[in-house]
Amino acid sequence: MKKIAIFCHNFYANGTVKVALTQAEILQEAGQDVHLFVFENQGDFPPPKNITIHYVFDSQKSLSLAAQKRRLQQCIHSIEQKNGKFSLFLSNSTDCDVVVDGCDFEPCYYFCHCALQQELIMELKRGPIHFLRRWKKAKALIGKRIITVSEGIATELRSTRWLKPQSVQAIYNPFRIDDIKAKAMEEVDGLPNEPFMIHIGRVTRQKRLDILFQTLHAMPTAPRLVLLTNRPEKARKLARKYGVEDRIITPGFQSNPYAWIARAKLMLLSSDFEGFGLVIAEALICGTPVVSTDCPHGPSEILTGDLAQYLVPRRQPAKLAAKALECLAHPPVLNNPEIFKVIDSQYVAEQYINLANNK
Repeated sequence: MKKIAIFCHNFYANGTVKVALTQAEILQEAGQDVHLFVFENQGDFPPPKNITIHYVFDSQKSLSLAAQKRRLQQCIHSIEQKNGKFSLFLSNSTDCDVVVDGCDFEPCYYFCHCALQQELIMELKRGPIHFLRRWKKAKALIGKRIITVSEGIATELRSTRWLKPQSVQAIYNPFRIDDIKAKAMEEVDGLPNEPFMIHIGRVTRQKRLDILFQTLHAMPTAPRLVLLTNRPEKARKLARKYGVEDRIITPGFQSNPYAWIARAKLMLLSSDFEGFGLVIAEALICGTPVVSTDCPHGPSEILTGDLAQYLVPRRQPAKLAAKALECLAHPPVLNNPEIFKVIDSQYVAEQYINLANNK
């Protein structure tokens, strides 16, 4: 049995947090001694059960970065004195990376969930302050052991000269496939009494809701679109700009999004870039077809074989609309796509444990 430390920034509903919590659960189920270090005790997701959780900071914002590092080191040292050394450290977000960097935890692996180069370019376009804020976090990865969540990101980072990583490897995000299928069958309140499509994602430039709403405008005969998003009012305001506010449904945060995904006719994604594309894999598990932009880096690794025809070039709403209508009219048969083999939680847990064994 290995003692494994996982760093998670908070419990807010996003893909990075979801992955960190799933990591903790599947490693605990695999017989490991998992400790989840949460920097901020706030957010939407409930804390995972049967996991040892340590809340590191009472108020992280009140501390300097140096003080945050000292507090985290003290926390780890105190636990190791009582219960023995950790065999593995996993840092799961950019906000964790900047604190973990320089703490000399060994062996420590830093997860890169994003298309890093694409994010830096996007922030540079927004202005120097945005770029410098993102660059400060990106620098924490220099010279580190990095785990990416797609082969595309791994290839990108290996060729990123300034990064000089100690190592880069891809391990796909873990999915508890049977649990997702079971939750997809549950009855939940608020489901529309009409056919609908679905989109899940934060309201950020990366997700390109402007392209999504232009796509919706170009397919007036299609069902309405449910948006499960963190900022529904901002989404509605943007939808109003493109004349489709009456074509969207924004129910807010859902504790069981799988029930919504499973009942949708189609999942539609319009992103400029992704790290992996959690919701694409979740849709396939729920038996819901997906039409997505062929953006860096995850969608083309998930939608393979016959499903590759549902990848559309970025920033082309007319083509995205045409492919969505085609998929609605003739939905594909989803019979255990290839990606399921490498995202199964037990398979991924073994890969994490091997990191501790090979230190």
